[in-house]
Amino acid sequence: MRVVFPFSAIVGQDDMKRALLIAAVDPGIGGVMVFGDRGTGKSTAVRALAALLPQMRATKGCAYHCDPEADAGACTEECPSRSAKGAAKTELLPTPVVDLPLGATEDRVVGALDLEQALTRGEKRFEPGLLAKAHRGFLYIDEVNLLEDHLVDLLLDVAASGENVVEREGLSVRHPARFVLIGSGNPEEGELRPQLLDRFGLSVDVKTPTVLADRVAVVRQRDAFDRDPKSFVAAWTKKDAAVRERIVKARASRADVALPDEIVERASALCMKIGSDGLRGELTLIRAARAYAALEGAENVTTAHLRGVAVPSLQHRLRRNPLDDVGSAPRIERALAEMFDA
Repeated sequence: MRVVFPFSAIVGQDDMKRALLIAAVDPGIGGVMVFGDRGTGKSTAVRALAALLPQMRATKGCAYHCDPEADAGACTEECPSRSAKGAAKTELLPTPVVDLPLGATEDRVVGALDLEQALTRGEKRFEPGLLAKAHRGFLYIDEVNLLEDHLVDLLLDVAASGENVVEREGLSVRHPARFVLIGSGNPEEGELRPQLLDRFGLSVDVKTPTVLADRVAVVRQRDAFDRDPKSFVAAWTKKDAAVRERIVKARASRADVALPDEIVERASALCMKIGSDGLRGELTLIRAARAYAALEGAENVTTAHLRGVAVPSLQHRLRRNPLDDVGSAPRIERALAEMFDA
């Protein structure tokens, strides 16, 4: 079994770690896009999050590990939840985190006819793809800005509907495919299509540490992990367990976190001030602020929570202003200061 670098041991990159935790608390936010330099811990953080997530209860024997409470009876015809005479058996499974490689074919992503069954038994049987494996979990795409256009279009359709529909080779299959989309990339290697970028709930920028002490800490942590991975992971087990407990508690309390009218008004006023298109920005901003408050153990969403998630919720939704030589993040920070520091 592959040993994964502990989430708690990642030095710095607080914005990225916070965004990933918020997406883990509320998958409905729409995922996280991480832009940054090479070698800044993007892939490490995503894979560390996978090892950190609590287990999920699923219908035993279901190829799509459907939720016994939410998906019962609504999965495919082959699912035990529909074929069982009584209540289907359940089991605890690790939350899936599936890698979508850039070179993956469409059949590998959406699923296709099981050729072995077709050739040996003459049966038409559907072989689930990566989207099926990612259901109720995370779909991770490294270098997402280099993804082929036809796969981008496919992901947009599935992300919007929560279902994967396959109509080919005499097959007609429809199965649930709700997942949190996690993407990472280096903006120097190519732009991400605006349609796909807008599907990400949060967007964060990661940079190479500029403080000597931070760089030394990163090198020491990685060196210790490479020399003795098992001992290093064991040393961070308690801290990772504490973060996992925060996620579990936040998921349970998120719906009960109060959202004052003042916070909603400030979120809308902020989006108007910076010129955010549509209403998806403030809807994401509110959901992220509530999830962040739940992570912090707060009973109410406050201005501090709103400010903490404003940049990742909105920076990828702004139009470029040719008259403004600063990026989206400084524009949002400036608007926040003008609104809340006055």
